[in-house]
Amino acid sequence: MLLGLDFDNTLIRYDSLFHQVALERAWIPADTPQDKVAVRDYLRSVGREDDWTLLQGVVYGTRILDAEPFEGVLDTLGRLRDSNVPMRIVSHKTRTPYLGEPCDLHAAARAWLSKQGFHRSGGLGWSEDQIHFELTKHDKIARIVALGCTHYVDDLPEILDMLPAHVTKILFAPNGASGVAQDWHIMREWDALPAIVGLS
Repeated sequence: MLLGLDFDNTLIRYDSLFHQVALERAWIPADTPQDKVAVRDYLRSVGREDDWTLLQGVVYGTRILDAEPFEGVLDTLGRLRDSNVPMRIVSHKTRTPYLGEPCDLHAAARAWLSKQGFHRSGGLGWSEDQIHFELTKHDKIARIVALGCTHYVDDLPEILDMLPAHVTKILFAPNGASGVAQDWHIMREWDALPAIVGLS
């Protein structure tokens, strides 16, 4: 077994941070729901697509350390580690933001992982070579296949659709999902993952 994990919106949750940064810039009304999609939809509805693009660069870059992991992520990954389940993060993101101040988004994501204890001996104890950030979706899929991942967790159905049939597909959908392939596993909470990969 080799368990592959997506990063953005799977391990790390940005909803509150998108809302916070947009409020700081007075780009959204205070009563906008604390939800990434709600912030995006509001900015698009008022013709501020460039501000949405700029906001993504800030949240994924200079402010990423303010984002939180999804509930249960660290405990679940610790349990999997203790059960000797090999794991890799395989994600895709651009190297720099499309708009705004230059920032290495890959380095920012790695800094967040370090802050959360992924590399500490008293934390998860991962090595640097367990983390892969690719530039495109196709490069991401190629890396998953090349590594030999037997299971893969992602919040994007389109990514799971691109994976070969032999990979067990696990859709992270905290709000539920419908209309997905019948052989996919739907994971609403992180503490459900050990059972999905066969741990009691």
